Amino acid sequence: MERQIYTAEHEAFRDTVRTFLAKEVLPHYEQWERDGITSRAVWLAAGRQGLLGLAVDEEYGGGGNPDFRYSAVLGEEFARAGVSGLAVGLHNDIVGPYLTGLATEEQKRRWLPGFCSGETITAIAMTEPGAGSDLQGIRTTAEDKGDHFLLNGAKTFISNGILADLVVVAAKTTPEGGAHGLSLLVVERGAEGFERGRNLDKIGQKSQDTAELFFHDVRVPKENLLGERDGAFLHLMTNLAQERMAIAVAAITAAEHLVEITSTYVKEREAFGRPLSRLQHIRFEIAEMATECAVTRAFLDRCIADHAEGKLDAVHASMAKWWATELQKRTADRCLQLHGGYGYMNEYPVAKAFTDGRIQTIYGGTTEIMKEIIGRSLLG
Repeated sequence: MERQIYTAEHEAFRDTVRTFLAKEVLPHYEQWERDGITSRAVWLAAGRQGLLGLAVDEEYGGGGNPDFRYSAVLGEEFARAGVSGLAVGLHNDIVGPYLTGLATEEQKRRWLPGFCSGETITAIAMTEPGAGSDLQGIRTTAEDKGDHFLLNGAKTFISNGILADLVVVAAKTTPEGGAHGLSLLVVERGAEGFERGRNLDKIGQKSQDTAELFFHDVRVPKENLLGERDGAFLHLMTNLAQERMAIAVAAITAAEHLVEITSTYVKEREAFGRPLSRLQHIRFEIAEMATECAVTRAFLDRCIADHAEGKLDAVHASMAKWWATELQKRTADRCLQLHGGYGYMNEYPVAKAFTDGRIQTIYGGTTEIMKEIIGRSLLG
């Protein structure tokens, strides 16, 4: 089915993204996977190409275009290329809205030019060793000391944790306030008492630096409070829909690509003297996966269009996130099975897709959390 949500300008941007990936990312990606981290040079290249800060005002060096469809194109092409380690989507679609929507004019002048050029890489730190999706369980504290906050605590599973120059940290500023006593503080590279732990050893997304972060009496200037004091809960809830959409976009694209490469494989691979594609079971498997992808794509495209117009609500974003990521997980498993023993070999893209994609149903809110959000909206 012909997709109807993109214009010629979006498709021209797609060509730009593909050229960037072919020139600046794919030739180096295997080395980054071995290193466990991408290079800072590729972030600078992304900035030069105009891929960072798509929605940031031009006066700060951004693209000046809040149309989410450009972010969707970027996410689709990164997912199709299988380069999940370069967390441009996190930078643009998850951290970016906090800076553009909550930062003061002074903060924007300080942070956004580097954000758009690739000189300033960002991360957001919510998850803690004892608190995943539960914001009430956050134990990191920020004590008001007059002209600064004194930050203490630990975060884990922080994407871009090693490379990040700016980290948006969720911390308790009013301990008795529960989830409504949280604030967002921006901690900058080099702050005394801010330490990074190990680059975590994951089963997939090897080149995505994911770290533990530790804060020991870190003095965070009051000028680095992002948004309202004790307002983090509302700020976080406001931006979660876009985060979940970004994950869903990558998920459906990855699933579609898996069906494409597996269809090619079963037409070329022979068993019992004929191509696998001649076996009815194989044809049924491909037919089922292709249909599931087509149906999901129709829903996702509607969500992308709605979000671009500011109409997408949290419930439909949650539906998109859980459905698309679970579909990606199922498709990766089925496609690996159709590859047989070769599917278990890292040299085949399906093997990498299987491990890289497994996190999709977990981060950004687990499938179970998504179902809870949807269920509450329907049943109260």
